[in-house]
Amino acid sequence: MTVIKHKLASIPLVALLTVTLFATPAVGAQPGNQHSAARIWNEALLHAIRNDFARPTAHARNLFHASAAMYDAWAVYNPPASPYFLGQTQDDGFHCTFPQQLRKTFVDAAATERQRNVELTLSAAMYRLLSHRFKYSPGANSIGERLNQVLGRLQIPLSNARNYDQAAQPTTPEGLGAYLADCIIEYGRADGANEDADYKNHYYRPVNPHLDPNDSGNHSMRNPDRWQPLERNNYVDQANNPLPTPEFLGAEWGHVLPFALTSRDSVIKERDNQQYRVYLDPGAPSLFSVDPAEYAWGHALVAAWSAQLDPADGVRWDISPRSLGASGPLPDKSALRTFYRTDGGSAQIGRQVNPVTNLPYQPNYALRGDYTRVVAEFWADGPDSETPPGHWFTILNDYVLDHPDFERRYCGSGATMNTLEFDIRSYFVLGGAMHDAAIAAWSIKGYYDYARPISALRYLAQLGQSTDPALPGYHENGIAIMPGVIEVVQAGDKLSGANNANVGKIKVRAWRGPDHVTDPEKNAAGVGWILMENWWPYQRPSFVTPPFSGYVSGHSTFSRTAAEVLTTLTGSEYFPGGLAEFVAPRNDFLVFEQGPSEDVVLQWATYKDASDQSSLSRIWGGIHPPVDDVPGRQLGIQVAERATKRAASFFRGNPAPHYEVDNSLADGCGLTTAQSE
Repeated sequence: MTVIKHKLASIPLVALLTVTLFATPAVGAQPGNQHSAARIWNEALLHAIRNDFARPTAHARNLFHASAAMYDAWAVYNPPASPYFLGQTQDDGFHCTFPQQLRKTFVDAAATERQRNVELTLSAAMYRLLSHRFKYSPGANSIGERLNQVLGRLQIPLSNARNYDQAAQPTTPEGLGAYLADCIIEYGRADGANEDADYKNHYYRPVNPHLDPNDSGNHSMRNPDRWQPLERNNYVDQANNPLPTPEFLGAEWGHVLPFALTSRDSVIKERDNQQYRVYLDPGAPSLFSVDPAEYAWGHALVAAWSAQLDPADGVRWDISPRSLGASGPLPDKSALRTFYRTDGGSAQIGRQVNPVTNLPYQPNYALRGDYTRVVAEFWADGPDSETPPGHWFTILNDYVLDHPDFERRYCGSGATMNTLEFDIRSYFVLGGAMHDAAIAAWSIKGYYDYARPISALRYLAQLGQSTDPALPGYHENGIAIMPGVIEVVQAGDKLSGANNANVGKIKVRAWRGPDHVTDPEKNAAGVGWILMENWWPYQRPSFVTPPFSGYVSGHSTFSRTAAEVLTTLTGSEYFPGGLAEFVAPRNDFLVFEQGPSEDVVLQWATYKDASDQSSLSRIWGGIHPPVDDVPGRQLGIQVAERATKRAASFFRGNPAPHYEVDNSLADGCGLTTAQSE
């Protein structure tokens, strides 16, 4: 194993111990503005992600590295907490030199100076790290302006920031921050992400030729079990950036160094003469080559839910926690048919009483077609989004940390922490968990390389129906007829075509697609009978489907990981106050068609309820079949457990080189340096 020493090793220790500490008034929590310096910088990072290319894997990594930078900037001043990078050796042998004697000089600063010094170190680290990570972003100018604004808000002269670009030596709080950023930048060049080559794959190649969704059918698909890239002349990513047709994003992400996952959690698998590291392997999804009926059922459910995207059907649901909450135990893959409802949603028993107010949850009725479209768009993380891992940072910030009733007691117990410490701890845990969620999910995506619904449904449509040999278009491995949803085109049908050319083809009652939206501000596509060979997911026509395979769902993995982490961080499964809400205003929320037709108020009692909704949204959005969802949720539970325990070991000051099961850390809480307000 190669041991990489950071350049601090070449600086004489005597020089390093000549440290000047600056003391100026703390500004992290000014009157009328209770946001800590960590929160302000986290918001700057989320702004940068919104203005960058939409890459969930890379941004999960950015969120973690930035959160670890802020954590180290705090931990170095607050023993017994152990920094993550400073003075530590990572599992690949990378070492960021930082002698204990040097740390002592920073720790010995007067208590009145310490918070300001933390802010200076934190700000220098974040400015330098984010300037590096986003220098080639399409929104680089906007990002740079925001970083400068943060310095002004924290009363740090811009001239100091320019000095951060010089060779970093940790002889001042600011110099320490710049040095820390350099450690992380150097580490990032060797952590397996291939950052210097813009995160490109080394060897992955798709087996299926491109599909142009503007064409009917899927005549180019060679292997229905494998992912198929889409051909788009006007492709834009989830951040609304125009791009050439993208390759598989993060197909080899299983080789990126994780936070809490270890080699004991992984296996090396070989496919196409290449090796893939797979973490927490859930086994194969439903494969057409193994069980074509189960493969077809899962994708048929996606088509069936597509029929629920029109408020004109008049169906109303109670979307309050008393109806859409408290999902039951997660099934294994053999029991998916009993977990999901053909008419939409999954098994949920609801919650009757808000445990915070002791009052019943009130009904909240909405048109199903508005609700389904709103949740598909809310959780899609489309234009101007922070991508799924960043979305959960906004939920932490806006729905937890900013709630007037929330108390910053780590794991819900112990003394109240000051705002800066709690925020830093929270970001560190959530960042590490999101990073590992990306590694685990994409390690599975890369190896199993599973098809998306747009490819599978169009392929199955070409085969025909598998229900009745006496009907036209029969194929034993085709798609089953679902009366009122999936049927066979008969002579005289409106879809029969000239000279009955379409008789025997499969039709589906579904969202009619972007060709039926002439003006997104004035009309919607609605639901109607279309040929399944022309089926579209509920997405923008310039995006269609994310550029990577389906199994497992990244949304399900990120969201359940975050829900479990927030439950641990706050000591409660419930949002503060027992209820969180998001209002989607009438005709002013949906992006690629008009809607919703009425105001829709999304409500969640618990973090898991929100996570469950995120998972289901991807089926309504036409992005995932059920087999992608449940394994992703199960994966998130495992990732969160490991991340919270590993983070706790750093808070306690006894970090292990790897994650280890430790009964003393069973709840993932490591309370050692709580400070009273």
